[in-house]
Amino acid sequence: MKRESLVNRAIIADKEAAECRSVIESSIHRNSGDSLLLSGGLDTSIIAHVAATRAKPKCYTVIFPLAGDAPDIPYARSIARKLGLDWEVLELTPDLLPDRLTDVIRILKTFDPMEVRNSVAVYHGLAVAHDHGFSRVMTGDATDELFAGYSFSFNLTPAELVRRLRELWEVMHFSSKPMAAALRISASLPFLDPSVVRYAETLGPEQLVGTRNGKKYGKLILRVAFQEMIGRRCAWRVKTPIEYGSGTTHLPKYYGAKVNERAFNRSRKDAASQDGVKIRDKEHLEYYKLYRSMFPPPSALATTAYRCPDCGADVRLGSTFCITCGAYPIVAAAAP
Repeated sequence: MKRESLVNRAIIADKEAAECRSVIESSIHRNSGDSLLLSGGLDTSIIAHVAATRAKPKCYTVIFPLAGDAPDIPYARSIARKLGLDWEVLELTPDLLPDRLTDVIRILKTFDPMEVRNSVAVYHGLAVAHDHGFSRVMTGDATDELFAGYSFSFNLTPAELVRRLRELWEVMHFSSKPMAAALRISASLPFLDPSVVRYAETLGPEQLVGTRNGKKYGKLILRVAFQEMIGRRCAWRVKTPIEYGSGTTHLPKYYGAKVNERAFNRSRKDAASQDGVKIRDKEHLEYYKLYRSMFPPPSALATTAYRCPDCGADVRLGSTFCITCGAYPIVAAAAP
């Protein structure tokens, strides 16, 4: 085990690790903020450690309490204690959900459950930071896209990995930006700085995906470069999407128990017959109802030649995913 754990250190040379640290640290200092959404994952752990060498940001960790223990809490607590950070756990309680969800759907113009689940946790953190008087909130967005953090990349050939990442870079977007703007504050994304993007473009597949102790990891060069600074526990933490780390992954179950079956079936039929929208489950319906309280059916807003077959929203030709309703996989249909 010890021998295998050293393999990646040989792959990532000291010079490469030093260059990575230099690029990332410079970007974090250049894009510093007065607060941080701290999940305790690799990305925000790096930001917290680097930022704290000059000024200590206020840190927030968002949880959905009905989900039980949130995986992010022990990691974030450990970092806050180690660095002496002012850290606060924010509970996204059921009574806050309607207003927070309404804001997220209004700002992002989507009822895609995965997007909403992830974004509502971020929005709650941004909104509380705003209420507390903070104006520039740092987030760990963009590392998964730039440094191959998603599990789909782990078993691709080198050529396929490069191609998929390039495709991802063309469509990547981060909800923290428009949500912060709607609150009249700014979201600071150090990993999306042009210098980091240019640096990521120079990396080869062997610097992005590798194996440690028999387990595959993405963002390899980041993990190796910062493992001494942030500690191996955080450096080699398995990627945990926001919805899992915060517990908002519990929302499908929450709405499944909350929504009456007969009312759900009736509303789903109405959405299909009246709006041309395919509703997949009770959580999806709740988000669509909020969407429709603010917007007309997606097809009424469409302006391009290609539409999502599940909701009628605009999609790009060749796209397999609808950012409005979350349908996947899709084949874009020509507009009637």
